[in-house]
Amino acid sequence: MFGQELLNPGVRRREVLGWSMYDFANSGYTTVVLTAVYNAYFVAEVAKGQASATLLWTVLIAVSSLIVMVTMPGLGAWADAHGAKKRLLAFCTAGCVLTTAALAFLGASALWWAAAAVVFSNVFYSYGESVIAAFLPELARRDALGRVSGWGWAFGYLGGMLSLGLCLAYVLQAQARGQAATEFVPVTMWITAGVYLLAALPTFVLLRERADPCSIRRAARMGSGLAELLASWRRASAYPDFLRLLACGTSYQAGIAVVIALAAVYADQALGFTQTQTMALVFLVNIASAVGAFAFGYYEDRIGHQPALAFTLVGWMLMTVLAFVATSAWLFWVAALIAGLCMGSSQSCGRALAGALAPHDRLAEFFGLWTFATRLAAIIGPLTYGAVTALTAGNHRLAILSTGMFFVLGWVLLKRVDMTRGMARALV
Repeated sequence: MFGQELLNPGVRRREVLGWSMYDFANSGYTTVVLTAVYNAYFVAEVAKGQASATLLWTVLIAVSSLIVMVTMPGLGAWADAHGAKKRLLAFCTAGCVLTTAALAFLGASALWWAAAAVVFSNVFYSYGESVIAAFLPELARRDALGRVSGWGWAFGYLGGMLSLGLCLAYVLQAQARGQAATEFVPVTMWITAGVYLLAALPTFVLLRERADPCSIRRAARMGSGLAELLASWRRASAYPDFLRLLACGTSYQAGIAVVIALAAVYADQALGFTQTQTMALVFLVNIASAVGAFAFGYYEDRIGHQPALAFTLVGWMLMTVLAFVATSAWLFWVAALIAGLCMGSSQSCGRALAGALAPHDRLAEFFGLWTFATRLAAIIGPLTYGAVTALTAGNHRLAILSTGMFFVLGWVLLKRVDMTRGMARALV
């Protein structure tokens, strides 16, 4: 695992295990629902393969992201003020588990109910992702954020592989029995929800709430979501390098959002992958992501968060070019392998950067702003992809090539972040 010397005084290693278990728990949602199974199923079966089906899926992701953008900073400020990060995390976990399980009952005859369940499941997932990230600076020393974050992301991808592996085993058995997707995909939603629930339990047993509500209570009650959001942005204006990081994150996370939300759709529409091939592909991506997040965390702490992220963004640019030119399955598999290595490392690195630049008495609030950036990215990226396919009569190759521009812009914006100045400001 890692030594006690990487952790803040008073933090026990079992707490980091509990914290990492939440990454393990919630990764199954993104892997199965957003990336490998349900997104392609929604386009092909629930929306009946209509010409606007891919665009509808991206709109649902965009709507859920918009809700999170407006509400998460205010929720984070409330959690900081009341020492209630664990309570908020429990609420988010229950919400995502229940709405994911509900997807099993909602087919083509209940399109708009299914759409609502997709929106709310992604909202609750995004809340939970933000809140669990806010614990990182409380656990890890500042010079070990990359390693601890990378360990958590790597552990998370193992959870994604567990959920996907169980789903893949069931799908293969169901297909051998001659069942159709409308019969076996709903069961994968139950599997995903069950793994999420069970794997998250150690988090609530082992992880401590360290926020002191008496010392940081600044708002006894929450105002409107928009008012809280504006107040959070005003407070963040005192941390210019954190804001520059948000701009960078919005850009490169838009590209990552496309890969997460539409990789299975691209494999299906551009290369004719079957459901089984797509699940195997995503399984490979998760293995590569786990390796990338774990190994790269050590490299990141050695060379610095900023150069490490820049390196991964170059890898993302290469991936989009390979996916664009791929006409055979093997080259797309190579692109997917590169995407996996970059996925784990860049996601972990972004979380560590946010932790290094956020003031320690407003962690949940500032990670709420980081979530604002990533959810804005989740709107911009997939909607851009969907719009390109709509304007080019379904040309998914041009859509994936346009995704590469997000990584180029992110690389440029990253150069404007002054880590030395930003980290010093966060300690004031």
